[in-house]
This record gives sequence, C-alpha cells and structure tokens, in this order.
Amino acid sequence: MSVPSAAPDRSKAVRKQLRLWLPNQHGAWAMLSAPFLVGMGLGRASWWHVPLGIAWLLGYMTAFHLEQYVRLRHIARNPKAPRRHVRPLVTFGAILIVIGAALAVAHPWLLLAAAAMAPFFAVNLWYAWRNDERALVNGLVAVFPACGMLVVSLHLGGGDLAAGWRPAVACLLYFAGTVFYVKTMIRERGNRDFYRISIGYHVVALAVAVWLRPLLAVAFAVYLARAVLLPGRALRPAKVGIIEMGCCALLMVLLLA
Repeated sequence: MSVPSAAPDRSKAVRKQLRLWLPNQHGAWAMLSAPFLVGMGLGRASWWHVPLGIAWLLGYMTAFHLEQYVRLRHIARNPKAPRRHVRPLVTFGAILIVIGAALAVAHPWLLLAAAAMAPFFAVNLWYAWRNDERALVNGLVAVFPACGMLVVSLHLGGGDLAAGWRPAVACLLYFAGTVFYVKTMIRERGNRDFYRISIGYHVVALAVAVWLRPLLAVAFAVYLARAVLLPGRALRPAKVGIIEMGCCALLMVLLLA
C-alpha cells in the first residue's frame, strides 16, 4: 500500500505562512516599487540600491504588521488575534534595523529621509488604531512617502535632486488617482458623488501632468478615460489590479523615456 505524499500538506502549510507573513495589500507593491525603480533609472544604478530596496520593502512589511497588531489589540475580542503579527513584526523589524544601520553609516542623509517619512507612518498607524484603514485620507497619506522614494533612490545613485521632483509629483498624481479610482470600482461602487469627485481629480491631474511634461498627457488621458468608463462595469478586483499594472507600467515608461 502506497503512503500518501506529505508534499501537498507542506505546500499548503507554506502558502498559509506566506499569507500570514506577507501583506495582503496587493496594490501597495506597485506603489512601493515603481517610484523606487524610476528614481534608480533616472540616476545611476548602484549596488547600494539593493540593500536600500530590501530595507524599503522590510520597512513596509514591518509597518504593516505593527499597524495590524495595534488595530487588533484595540478592537479584537480574542486576545490571541494580535499575536499572529508578533513574529513577522519582530523578524522583519530586526532585519530592517541591521540593514538600516549599515545604510545609515554609509549614507547618513538617509536618516533625514526616514525622519521625513515618519509623520506619514504615524498617521497610518493612527488610522489603524481607529480600525479605519480604508479611509480616503489614510490612502492618500500613504502615497506621499512611497513617491518620495523616487527622490531618495535618485539621490543614492548620484542623480540631480532637481531632476527628481517632477517625476515624483507625476507618481504622486497617478497613485493618488488610483485611491479615488479603485474606490469607485469596489467600496464606493455606485456612489455617484464619489464618482464625480474621482473624475474631477483626474481632470486636474491631467492638467498638472501636462504642465509637468507634455508627454505625460498620454498616460493621464488614459487614466482619465478609465476613471470615466470603467466604474459600474462588472470587473473583478483581480482584473482591476491587472489594468492598474498596465497603467503603472505606462507611467514608468514615459518617465524614463
């Protein structure tokens, strides 16, 4: 008699652990990576971008688990609920401290960049404590440090800071727009007032983008069109995410052109 393989059980256990350790905010990964990569592309790629990128992702995962721990400690009736975030929080945080210390020794100015991002994290932590992470303001606040990483990545590669603010603002306009647009597709679906606010934002974003760089009109016209045409259609969240991946890639190509 053959003995059933334990491989499927191990695979299931691994997937379960990944779900517990890795943040489930899928849209955040593009927001974390795109500005960083654009900044690296506009400057000169350096080996220091590797530890900086790792520290940046670790910082996000550490912040995520800290926010979830604080949120569950505040609202959960089961005292064991927050504990599942302790191990990833401590693990990611410890590795972040080690890599961050090495980066700070080599590039002390990164401490100023971290300090500039701290107030935004404090706001996100406060919204987590209130169990209101999906609030519009909370989403918009999270966009600022993510787009600020473009300038950090650019400067680390020896690029001119003056060349970074326009691409950073373009990223800010796009990712802030996704906060409005995605809500019209999911949580605010059918809310006509919010739909109009989203369209109004995208019209303004298009005008600002053209002022930043005329070539960006191509991307922001697409963003406006999808904000007008797609809400109300029966699109699953996965398809909404795939569309945004294409929109994000278009922005990166134009910024690096």
